[in-house]
Amino acid sequence: MTFDTLARDIAACRLCADRFAATETGHAPRPVFWASPTARVLVAGQAPGARVHASGRPFTDPSGDRLRDWMGVEEATFYDRSRVAILPMAFCFPGYDAKGSDLPPPAICAKTWRANVLDHLPDLRVTLLVGAYAQNWHLPGRMSVTDRVAAWRDHAPDLFPLPHPSWRNTAWLKKHPWFEAELVPALRARLQEVL
Repeated sequence: MTFDTLARDIAACRLCADRFAATETGHAPRPVFWASPTARVLVAGQAPGARVHASGRPFTDPSGDRLRDWMGVEEATFYDRSRVAILPMAFCFPGYDAKGSDLPPPAICAKTWRANVLDHLPDLRVTLLVGAYAQNWHLPGRMSVTDRVAAWRDHAPDLFPLPHPSWRNTAWLKKHPWFEAELVPALRARLQEVL
């Protein structure tokens, strides 16, 4: 399968239509696929949020602003598919539950698409594992996000486990100042080399 065929198949995917229709948001699938076979950096995230579902562009929210700051890249670089692939564990917004919380990314998405997409990204040099879902898929064993991020040196310079850049993690960042003092500068330096 060619990359273009794969991208078209992902864009047309409706595997979760019934699941999404049954959520509190009652929405239809809208896969957000952002990659190119020449990408050198992979941002492996969780799933698009409601704003990304509306825009059709990944990380078009305050989380994206924070992530780009951690990476030390401008918006133009971040959205240059030839350099940065953004591959969440699920391509569609999974919706909200009755309490207004994000639902987890449906596992069927990664099972169906992820390995095939990664096979089409031969030039990757650095992978950012953003949040627990991406870390659990890419790394062996089960650990907390804090433990995985704290052990970042075990994986650098080719892989960086990161907390989710959501505003909900502001307290986590304050509690773990080593993240911005140590990991972020190493990440920026590595990305500058690669990009």
